[in-house]
Amino acid sequence: MYYIVYGLLYIISLLPLSVLYLFSDFAFFLLYYLIGYREKIVLSNLRQAFPAKTEEERKKIAKQFYRNFADNFIEFVKMISASPSYLKKHITGDYSLPLKIYNEGRRSQLLLAHSFNWEWACVAVAAGIRQKFLAVYMPITNKVVNRIFMKVRSKTGAILLPATDMRSAILPYRNEVYMIGLVADQNPGDPSGALWYNFFGKPTPFVRGPESSARRGNTPVLFCKFVKEKRGHYKILFEMGEENPAALKEGDLTKKYINFLQQIISDQPDNWLWSHRRWKWDWREEYDKVRN
Repeated sequence: MYYIVYGLLYIISLLPLSVLYLFSDFAFFLLYYLIGYREKIVLSNLRQAFPAKTEEERKKIAKQFYRNFADNFIEFVKMISASPSYLKKHITGDYSLPLKIYNEGRRSQLLLAHSFNWEWACVAVAAGIRQKFLAVYMPITNKVVNRIFMKVRSKTGAILLPATDMRSAILPYRNEVYMIGLVADQNPGDPSGALWYNFFGKPTPFVRGPESSARRGNTPVLFCKFVKEKRGHYKILFEMGEENPAALKEGDLTKKYINFLQQIISDQPDNWLWSHRRWKWDWREEYDKVRN
């Protein structure tokens, strides 16, 4: 079944991106106008994040989000057959900061977000940096789909580590200089063990793992954002989150990431994954304190 599905997607991916976007336009029409895919969640999230905006302004953001959401999948399909040179024309970046850390012989951590198009960013970063790129991912339940995503995400050299068994998966690279990429706006599985912060005005749990590992190894942390310049064209931007995390108090690094996350969402609000339930958990007194 894997070879049948992958083969069909490969053939489709050979079409020009301009033609593939016609499929995306149709998918957008279905998702937005006919199905209303997770519409209540999307609008509820936007109300939480942007209470000062009017309902019409939020609906406009939601509509463009659905367009970007459909494009994200179609662009992933295009990536199946796209050459490295093709991708370079569509997603650019300045890799001088990762190169600086590599030349210092230090490992690094890269914190990303669910901004479009994170799939293209994975292959672009792996191709653009000198160190090994270890990308932490959440396995997909469907084995065929999971295998396709793993194949495409690793086409430029990214080494995929399952989040469900990351400690064991990273062991073969423990003596190497690498950059490990984590999409850090994931909901924690257990909110009682999370770091709680006010995120767009509401107490929200964030996973402890990225900060804990960075502080333990004093691993430099870079923040990475993707700017959508126009349809099918993105720019990757890196900034230093913290060069010496061991010097920080608990929670400070996560707070820096949250400030970064709120800024990139505010700059391009339609480019974030509003269909996931970021405010899924409610804070309880027995949880950790809520930091500001």
